[in-house]
Amino acid sequence: MLRVLIIGLLLFWLCAGLGHVEGLAYYTEKPSYIESCRINEPDFTNCSTRSIQGFLNEVIKGIPEIEKSFGPIDPMRQDQLIFKQDNSDVDNISANLTNLVIRGFGKVVVKESRVNKTDFSWAEKIYLPRLRMDGNYKMVGRILLVPLNGGGSLFIEIDDVDIEMDTKTRLYEKGGYTFFNVTDVHVKLQMGRLRTNLENLFNGRNKELEERTNQFFNDNWQDFYEAMRPLIVETLERTLLDLLKKMFNVMPANFFVEDIPNSLLLYGRKTRLVS
Repeated sequence: MLRVLIIGLLLFWLCAGLGHVEGLAYYTEKPSYIESCRINEPDFTNCSTRSIQGFLNEVIKGIPEIEKSFGPIDPMRQDQLIFKQDNSDVDNISANLTNLVIRGFGKVVVKESRVNKTDFSWAEKIYLPRLRMDGNYKMVGRILLVPLNGGGSLFIEIDDVDIEMDTKTRLYEKGGYTFFNVTDVHVKLQMGRLRTNLENLFNGRNKELEERTNQFFNDNWQDFYEAMRPLIVETLERTLLDLLKKMFNVMPANFFVEDIPNSLLLYGRKTRLVS
């Protein structure tokens, strides 16, 4: 009997502040690290910026319900990205990237967090001192007129990264709370410097040419970035969409925006998230 009581108390402690709907855990008590804001108050954007920074700081430390579905935020991982770009005579790339590891979001700084009063989409400005992507690639095509046909490991490292992120949301109801369903993410990047290295650019047939080509890419990093920008942006958009969906699936929107309407008031009907 004592053993059953102890187990019951442990389960109660572990689940305190969490609700469960259709097997998905979510918070029912606002954590102290989230600052609640009112969208109709004049200082809302500053309040929202602090609130999102506080939430991200805790996600970086590790929120179990988010780590369980997404994994750690730094490094973040993306299993595969198939990419094709054919928009000029200079750059023509068909690539398959696998085992991508993205580092740098552990030091993210939220510079601004705006919420649209009409549809509750977001406009975020964030800063990373350094962003690095490592992984394996298979690539056929041209970059800066250089013909490529190879595969191996690669890294792309970027300093002083400013990210403008436009995020579309759809409000829905769960367990009596309103939540953000993040439906789309678009990013724009500005940076200070880029470094890269692609191994086996020519399937290992000419190491000297491979080294010279990588040096050429680094010497002309602005042009290299323009050639690879769609691939880098798509990687970030896909990864951030997955992360944001899972972050805001466990934390009610009411905790961030106290006066947020439910979906009945906003759309004329209540909605529930359909997985």
